[in-house]
Amino acid sequence: MADRPSPTASPVPADDPVSTVLVVGGMTCAACVGRVEKKLGRLEGVSATVNLATGRAKVSHPASVSVAGLVAVVESAGYTARPAEPPAGPPDPTRPGEHRRPPDGPPGSGGEEERRERDRLLVTTLLAAPVLVLSMVPAWQFRNWQWLCFVLAAPVVVWGAWPFHHRALRGLRHGTATMDTLVSLGVAASFAWSSYALFLGGAGESGMTMPLSLVPSASDGVAHVYLEAAVGVPLFILAGRWLEGRARRGTGSALRSLAELAAKDVAVRRGGVERRIPAADLAVGDVFLVRPGERVATDGTVVEGSSALDLSLVTGESHPIEAGPGSPVIGGAVNSGGLLEVRADAVGADTQLARITRLVEDAQTGKAAVQRLADSVAAVFVPAVMSVSVTVLGFWLGAGADRQAAITAAVAVLVVACPCALGLATPTALLAATGRGARLGILVSGVQALERLKHIDTVVLDKTGTLTSGRMSIIAVTVPADADADADAGEVLRLAAAVEQGSDHPLAHAIVAHAHRQGDGRPLPRPVGFAAAPGSGVSAMVDGEEVAVVRPGELSGIPGRLREAVHAAETAGHTAVLVRVGDVPRAVISVGDTLRSDAYRAVEHLRRLGLRPVLATGDREATARSIAGRLGITEVHAGALPEDKAALVATLQGHGGRVAVVGDGVNDAAALAAADLGIAMAGGTDAAIGAADVTLVREDLQALPDAVRLARHTLATIRANLVWAFGYNLVTLPLAAVGRLDPMIAAAAMSASSLLVVGNSLRLRTWKPSRPRAFGHGSGRPRTATGWETAS
Repeated sequence: MADRPSPTASPVPADDPVSTVLVVGGMTCAACVGRVEKKLGRLEGVSATVNLATGRAKVSHPASVSVAGLVAVVESAGYTARPAEPPAGPPDPTRPGEHRRPPDGPPGSGGEEERRERDRLLVTTLLAAPVLVLSMVPAWQFRNWQWLCFVLAAPVVVWGAWPFHHRALRGLRHGTATMDTLVSLGVAASFAWSSYALFLGGAGESGMTMPLSLVPSASDGVAHVYLEAAVGVPLFILAGRWLEGRARRGTGSALRSLAELAAKDVAVRRGGVERRIPAADLAVGDVFLVRPGERVATDGTVVEGSSALDLSLVTGESHPIEAGPGSPVIGGAVNSGGLLEVRADAVGADTQLARITRLVEDAQTGKAAVQRLADSVAAVFVPAVMSVSVTVLGFWLGAGADRQAAITAAVAVLVVACPCALGLATPTALLAATGRGARLGILVSGVQALERLKHIDTVVLDKTGTLTSGRMSIIAVTVPADADADADAGEVLRLAAAVEQGSDHPLAHAIVAHAHRQGDGRPLPRPVGFAAAPGSGVSAMVDGEEVAVVRPGELSGIPGRLREAVHAAETAGHTAVLVRVGDVPRAVISVGDTLRSDAYRAVEHLRRLGLRPVLATGDREATARSIAGRLGITEVHAGALPEDKAALVATLQGHGGRVAVVGDGVNDAAALAAADLGIAMAGGTDAAIGAADVTLVREDLQALPDAVRLARHTLATIRANLVWAFGYNLVTLPLAAVGRLDPMIAAAAMSASSLLVVGNSLRLRTWKPSRPRAFGHGSGRPRTATGWETAS
């Protein structure tokens, strides 16, 4: 898989685009997103996608445009920027022992900043609460209560709302307006009017009381102060943003969870001596120890020992995986049993955990097509709202309305407007969905892949490694009817495996491995005079007898039961070999690629989701038809070369199909790239994974229909978020303009709008795929094309 280029990547030709991720600070709404994207997009050859929820900008730019230049452009727009730290990578050779810090989280994820936000909110709450109570409960308004409220409100307006004022002034210096501009103007206008009323408008007289009214009205001779709006607006928005930040950090927890899976240190054996070193210092070829309860430090191969590994947090596997000598292991897996000695095969950015982290991170920077429309609206939203506010003020005053009511309506328009929800609608849902997908073993490259995944109607499935295990194994050992089935089958298998020890053929490996698993611990006999006849078989002397493992050839000379076994194997698409001891046919061994146990259910679930399954394989017609028949797939394309699979995709698309291709090999890469959506299976080649839009890292084909369901649920959530974000503004802005919305209530509504969007997205973190229980074929077990039992 191609790694994402980073700011520290090796030089590339000046004409080739590279990708850089920047962490952008100071963004608070979709208008900020549009501002940063527009500024970066003005550079020649530069395009950027900015994510409000993660605070990241993914920038594609020519190599001639430096990272420092990109940072300077963002800063010229009034925001902070720095290159993002790679989520995982090899240690810097110039800085021994360097440890990578966890990936950058969403804005405000730092502990110090979070504490400052919390402290500001607590102090603002203590100062604002008495002002709100006294202003809204006339019975508690003692003599000169308004002056106490003024004293308490002043620090809230200046210090409590300072983040809004600061960002508004910074935007003003750069000729831009954001959500903070609206809040700052609203707070300042409310406090300024209240100050005027207190000092010059008669509201400061001793004994003054103010009636409760949640809807603005003319003064009718009663002096009004809007100190409750001046403190309520910053209080509610600070509270809303603090809660929103916590929720957004929840939606983005997937990257931090992945970072926590990496082992911090490891016991390694070098020169026969065991010592603990930082995991970042591991090198390929090092042998390290994994004790019970410890995490595997990096991808490798077990050298010695056996145990069960818990992969649930890495790939979503629900059951522990047994590992022994020669077994591959994944970094981040937890050792549940014995001591393992593992040889490191990959370190740093080359490990599977690092690739998963990069895929999740890249996915979280995308935008849905409808979100781009929302961002375009948000870019002009704030200036439009300011114009509406000025227009409302002028209209009310021109119509002869009370100045107090006119100013209140104008302030309410400023405060109630909310482009924040527009900017959060897609990224928060995408953060939650990609994190949930990663925990379920489903890695999606971005929101565009989710959109295509939702709309596919045809799924082209590869056979080997997708519907089948991809490994040759013994299907059945059949002996003549007059033999002792168990004893003879075991002995013949042992003799055949002894001969096959001298062959490198995959069929030979399957026979030898099966004999070892079924054996009684005795070593296999050593063959003498091994001979191989290409296209025919192998033979050797074993324990003084000549043993041959050959193709059946002419069947007339072998017992009837063995002939039936050969016919059954050929019908099922398996390979049958005959074992002769001397000149006597002793057994038929059927070898084949076994169907995944969950393949039938997965294909059935795809059908129930309205998808059309198609089998395309380079294997023989008989084998393909056998597999398809057992799975209920009616459309089969056998003997397909890589170019044939790509042509099949083009044909299906030409007939109006929206096609997904599922595969795992190099021969699937062309079809994966040509399809509307490419899906790579776990353990697939780098070529297949690199060409795919979705990677299923769980060794479970059920992940495929689960991915479709997750995509549909995520896009439904995004649509609901955007409907709410647009609908909220369409309803509240007119209410504020006609004077039916108090500024304080407007502030609470604005904060609630963003919280509802984030809360709706958070539901994706606990999403569980709902699977149909009943099947039209009884228990849902795979059907067989014949009555022959295929269990070994």
